[in-house]
Amino acid sequence: MLILSPSVSSKLSIIVAAGLLAACETTGLGSGSIDKSAGSTENIASLTQVIGQNIQSAEAYNVRGTAYGRAGNYPAALQDFAAAIGINPSYYQAFANRALIYRRTGNPGAALQDYNQALAINPAYEAALIGRGNLHRERGQLDAAIADYNQVISLGTQSAQVYYNRGNIYQARGNHNQAIDDYTASLSRNARIADSFNARGASYLALNDQQAALSDISQALKIDRHNYRAWTNQGLALERLGILKKANKSYKRALGINPGYQPAREGADRTKNYKRTS
Repeated sequence: MLILSPSVSSKLSIIVAAGLLAACETTGLGSGSIDKSAGSTENIASLTQVIGQNIQSAEAYNVRGTAYGRAGNYPAALQDFAAAIGINPSYYQAFANRALIYRRTGNPGAALQDYNQALAINPAYEAALIGRGNLHRERGQLDAAIADYNQVISLGTQSAQVYYNRGNIYQARGNHNQAIDDYTASLSRNARIADSFNARGASYLALNDQQAALSDISQALKIDRHNYRAWTNQGLALERLGILKKANKSYKRALGINPGYQPAREGADRTKNYKRTS
């Protein structure tokens, strides 16, 4: 949580309520989605006024940088985080925030350097550990990613996303029982994540437990009817059970959402003659 000095805390309380940009890593919101309202003229003007009144407040620069980052104004965000770090070189939250912006702008080397610096200052900073783990995963350094996720989990995290991310690595490696355990842990922390249900269903499919897979995938679709991967997995489970008419409908639902999704296209082609077989 961002700790503000008394001189700026009252003026920034509404803005800070949204949390640090880097904290998005712990809540499943670090996908790069843009919140233009965060960068509205009024919001930025208010934050700029605070900075004018507290020119040496690293916290104020960090909060405005967060607003710029949420709004997709990455150059301005980088400038503000640099200013915050210049005022307070031990401001590990600003290092982690800047690292996330570097990731979003395609500069993984700089991102890694900032995550490492944040963790050198505070080795238990969850947002930086998750962010660095995600960076390792994006770069294909899966053992390093798991090491960071393991450290977060050892700290007693309540992040559903970190279990989901580690589960995805286990699933990709064919360790489906471990993946299922992680997806279950993810859902125990947030039971409204469609992707966790769908991913667990996919691992059940890999273990040939079609009924368990259908149960999870149905939950995913109750949460997100536009999840074309879940519709495709539902089609696959139904196809394996020989329920080809319904399988074909599921594949077509997936294609209606994403016409270019090849697994759904292949499934629809395989089951297109369902009237002859079911």
